[in-house]
Amino acid sequence: MIPVRMQRLRFLPLLLVFLLIPGCASVDMAALGDLVNAQAPLDEETVAAGLREALEVGTGRAVETLSADGGFSANEVLRIPIPENLETMASRLRTVGLGDQVDRFEDQMNMAAEQAAGLAIDVFAGAIREMSIQDAFGILRGPENAATVYFRDRTENELTARFSPVVDDVMRELGVVQVYEDLVTRYNAIPLVRPVTFNVQEYVVGRTLDGMFSTLAREEQRIREDPIARTTRLLQRVFGN
Repeated sequence: MIPVRMQRLRFLPLLLVFLLIPGCASVDMAALGDLVNAQAPLDEETVAAGLREALEVGTGRAVETLSADGGFSANEVLRIPIPENLETMASRLRTVGLGDQVDRFEDQMNMAAEQAAGLAIDVFAGAIREMSIQDAFGILRGPENAATVYFRDRTENELTARFSPVVDDVMRELGVVQVYEDLVTRYNAIPLVRPVTFNVQEYVVGRTLDGMFSTLAREEQRIREDPIARTTRLLQRVFGN
């Protein structure tokens, strides 16, 4: 038989989960004990709480991954490349010995995206707090990217507003804007080329958002399909059923 003290220690993490999940500040201790022992039925509020927790886990992982050094630059799928509109310019500049500056421009766009990505966690947390039980069941019963679609619908405008000034500040601090403007000036000085006009800040913000939501979609799929990714008993109960 497991000692009482050990039972309490095993019980504590799930209690903390319930206290931290929005809308679960007041917990029926007997009902919680039944849930730990898998005796209580999975009612609507329990399922919604499990989904909120899954979304907290998934968004937290996505933000942590992308905001780390190399979150974009070291990821072959998410790395932000030279914009298609500037590929001709980049190619011409490489032929005249400015390849290092072109590479520096690309690296710094990715650094700006990594620094902006950390701002997403508060925005996602707000969307989770506002989620209704109906929203939760719609996500749970929806396609494998239903949560990602939900977040994109409700957070993309706010994320764009938050990311834009950060990307702009970081790019200026790192010298990306100056490097870009120098490259454009040099390119436009080449005879017979079509002058380049392109908003690089908007491009970086857009690619940052694309990377954020594609990473979130992968985390959502993991929790739906992989039991190992369900890191708490509540997730295991909700998604196991």
